[in-house]
Formats: sequence, C-alpha cells, structure tokens
Amino acid sequence: MTEILEVKITALGAQGDGIGAHDGTPVFVPGTAPGDLVRAVISEKRRNGIYTQLEAIVEPSADRIEPGCKHFNKCGGCQLQFLSGDTYRRWLKERAEMTLSHRGLPLDVIAEPIISPPKSRRRVALKALQMPGRLILGFNERQSHKLVDVTECPVTREEILAVLPALRTVLKSVLKKRMTADIHLTLSGTGVDMLVDSAMELDLAAREQLVDFANAEDIAAIHWRDQGFVDPVIIRREPVMTLSGVRVPLAPAAFIQATEDGEAALVREVVTACEGYARVADLFCGLGTFSFPLAKNHQVLAVEGAKQPLEALKLGLNQATGLRQVLAQHRDLYRRPMTADELAAFDVVVFDPPRAGAKEQAAELAKSQVKRIVAVSCNPNSFGRDARTLVDGGYILEKLVPVDQFLWSPHLELVGVFTRP
Repeated sequence: MTEILEVKITALGAQGDGIGAHDGTPVFVPGTAPGDLVRAVISEKRRNGIYTQLEAIVEPSADRIEPGCKHFNKCGGCQLQFLSGDTYRRWLKERAEMTLSHRGLPLDVIAEPIISPPKSRRRVALKALQMPGRLILGFNERQSHKLVDVTECPVTREEILAVLPALRTVLKSVLKKRMTADIHLTLSGTGVDMLVDSAMELDLAAREQLVDFANAEDIAAIHWRDQGFVDPVIIRREPVMTLSGVRVPLAPAAFIQATEDGEAALVREVVTACEGYARVADLFCGLGTFSFPLAKNHQVLAVEGAKQPLEALKLGLNQATGLRQVLAQHRDLYRRPMTADELAAFDVVVFDPPRAGAKEQAAELAKSQVKRIVAVSCNPNSFGRDARTLVDGGYILEKLVPVDQFLWSPHLELVGVFTRP
C-alpha cells in the first residue's frame, strides 16, 4: 500500500535533498527547497529517517525558481537548479558547516563560497547507446542507468556543446547495434580533445568517418579505447593545458579542474596560503596545477603516484622559464606516505588527493612539525576526517574556502589552511 506524507521542508541535507519531519522522524524529499509544503511517497524507512519521492508541491517556497534547462528532472545532473541564487549560495556554506560540525571543528573559519558560473564546465563525460533507428547521447538519470538524450546543457562550455550534433551523427554511423560508449570531451588549450571508450574494434570505414568528423569540427584529437587499448584515431594538434604559463601535454581524458574559474580560485587560495614560506611539498600534484604557480616564488617538491601526469609535469618543466627549483618525484602516497621525518625538510605542505582523501598521509602530517598545511579536497567527507586528524595532532584550522565547480550539484571542493602554533 502506498504511503503518502504531507511534509514542510525546513532544510537541505548534504546531498541536496529537502528535509522535513513526520512525528519527529526526519523525512528526506529530493527536489524540494526550504519552505516547500509537499506530498511525498514513502520509498524506504531507515534508522536515520524516512526516504521518499516527491509527488506534488502543495505550496512552493519563495526560494524556488523555474529551472532553465528543459532536461531538468530527467537528467541526473544539476538537481538543485530550482534553487534561487541566494538560497544555493547559502546551502553551499551550510554544506561546509555540516562537514566541520560533524567532526567537532570550528565553524567561524568558513569563507564565502566561490561559485563557477553557468556555461563554464570544460570537461564532460557523456554516454551513448545505439538503439534501433536512433542514437541516445547524454547523461544518466539520477540514481539510474537509464540514459537521457541531451540536446542542451546549462553548465557546459559552448565549444563542447557545439560539436554534439555532429558527434551524435558520427556515433550513429560508427557504433554497432546495442553498443554503448563513454565519451570524454575536454576543452584543452588547443581545442576539444575526445576519448571514446567502447568495447568495439574500429574498422576502416569507422576510422574514416571519425577523421572526417574531427576535420569538420576542428577537433584537436580523437582516441578510441577498446578494453584498455588506446588507439590514436587522429591527432590534429597535441592537446595541452597551460598551467600558470607552463604548457603541459594532456593525455586522453586526463584529470584537470572542471572549470577555469574554479582552478583560478583554488590556485589563488593555495598560493596565498604559502606566501612567506620557502620550501613547499606539493603532494598528489597531478599535472602541476599548484606546483607551477608555487615554483615562481618557492622551492617545490612535486610528488605524484600516477606516472602519466607526472611525466606530463616533467615535460612542462623542461620547457618552462622563470621557475625556481622544482623536483618531481614518483611515489605512491597511499602505500608510502611521506613520513614526519621526511616532511621536516619543508615549511609548507599542499595536498590534493582523490575523493578517498589521504588518511595515511594526514596521520604523518599530524606528527610532523611542518609550519603550515594546505588541504585541497573534492570530497567534504574525507576532508572532514583528514582535518580532524590534523587538528588532533596540534594544528589549527584557520580558514576554509568552499569552491563550487559543479554548479547546482552536491559536489563541493574545499581548501583548508592549517597552521601549527
């Protein structure tokens, strides 16, 4: 029997779901804003609350606006597009507060969020499915494997959107029936770079069609990955990124910050936090997003466990001018974190790990005498854990800056500045 509740939404949770209450029990309702009065169908009852699906909005909140994208409520992205700008900004700060309060950390250190604007996302991952008579190209529905055929996207750069109609056409010709593909599009410094990941070997006709597509749409490069094997279909221009004036080669689907605005904000916060210190260790350095700007005024040790980005960083260093001493080191910081004794050679440590965080490295940092630590994170949950470790080791969290590169979504990056008294 279907159970329906009428709930007044009073807050937004960490994943952007509206939260109300029924007989004292929290009720989670996706797609709602504080102030909404809604009817919701119960999906599941758990220890921490009642999970529901929105049936109807009885009385809309004053914080609710009309979403601008026609795919809203179908596409799994941009699920908070219905929030007014002020409400969304306020929730981002509350999301950072949740992270700190959950770990018993001070809340008065949180700065105002820095938010990337619409039409700024420079890397996207699309999915394609060859159906009888048509090709579906788009994103998954929320918490579903069902694809939404996307013809517009309010967060993606125009340069990427411009190639989608022709991409749809060429994939319809190239992909075999019922075949799927993951398409990674990155706007590099030399144009759009494309990696297609599909368990299908290309024949000559398919190659020729992809080459024609690249020439017609001015695509920098196309690679096709079949069960791990990467095939360079066409490289018209080598994809590169310019990081603080240094040109760095970009491997297919390599990680870069999602938006230029977000990258600039992160770099600004990191560089500012390191001012006045001489020796910096940049851990989980990737392509050198922080290493290159820091190397203008600091001696830098750049440490990375993945060989491909580290080799790209080294190639960038070989051509760079105006930098101080930079030493690049290959090291798996999960298996072999830098020890407290090794860290004694540095005044500041910057670390920007993947979503899992840096549990082992944070433990060594907590035992060190490094004067300042700058923690950059794409996962508030792992950031909170690592921050608690540093504070328990004697560090003071002086500042926390929320940086939003994934507009209208629950994804949030944080920059925390820690100092040892």
